[in-house]
Amino acid sequence: MLKLYSRLAIALFLVASCASKKTKFEDYVFKTKSEETAYQTAYDKALQLWNIPYTEEDVKTSFGTAHVVIAGPKNEKDLVLLHGMDASSTMWYPNIQALAKNHRVYAIDFIMEPNKSNLTAKPLSSNEIAIYYNEIFKHYKLKKFDVIGASRGGWIATLLATQKNNPMDKIVLLSPAQTFKFIDKPRKTSSALLLKLFPSEKKFEKTLKAFSTHPEKISPIYKRQFYLANKYAKSNSSMLKMKPFSDAELKSIQNPMLVLIGDQDVINSDESLERAKKYVSKIDTVKIKDAGHFLSIDQSKITNDAIINFLKH
Repeated sequence: MLKLYSRLAIALFLVASCASKKTKFEDYVFKTKSEETAYQTAYDKALQLWNIPYTEEDVKTSFGTAHVVIAGPKNEKDLVLLHGMDASSTMWYPNIQALAKNHRVYAIDFIMEPNKSNLTAKPLSSNEIAIYYNEIFKHYKLKKFDVIGASRGGWIATLLATQKNNPMDKIVLLSPAQTFKFIDKPRKTSSALLLKLFPSEKKFEKTLKAFSTHPEKISPIYKRQFYLANKYAKSNSSMLKMKPFSDAELKSIQNPMLVLIGDQDVINSDESLERAKKYVSKIDTVKIKDAGHFLSIDQSKITNDAIINFLKH
């Protein structure tokens, strides 16, 4: 099975390499205007699942336009949300009411994925990803703010934490991908690679079952958007650049950090938590029962309570 996983990874690399030669985001995500329209419609419907007042803004960066969804009281502490791969900022619908109660929330769409951000440059390097987010932070004059990153968003939050003089305060990682070690169960995650290469609703449902202990909890409205994201984002070269951080990089992190994983996570395991505790000086780790990689949906209340308790103290 490992050989199959390697072959799939190579195939994905070849597809992504071809895509990376393009100069515009639309060239390798939305092949037609109808695809883009279908996705944007699904995004708007999914965002309504937040069920709280929010505003949407576009911020100009050196690499294109960043889409930011803002909610919560203006006089509370700032909180940045970094979503998982192809999930977009709409993924926070099971959590946003709890998170926005005592925080001013800024949910940022990653610029190299299907969402409402718009990449006008070539695919970004890790250093450029950090610049992208720091330009947004500067635009909103964010300082000593908290951050929650899910999956790839957790990797990005960790990347930002390794930067000198980063402006963040507390950091929460929800099953961070490729952050402390490589994928824990490649056999079970092979469905996600197959979905990328040969998208279909059947493969999509299989992937959800692999990554979630309670796929029935996922809103059909959100599932539609998430499926279209996976269908159109067939190439994702940035995923191949995500590697676990070195011992020295992890030791350099001075921010208080909380790492949450599900007990049935296909991305992380006890080994991930042990390495995190070994090298990050100010860290708490929690394993949530009956939860998979999508723990923010699988066990939303438990996850929300753990986050709020950490951010409060």
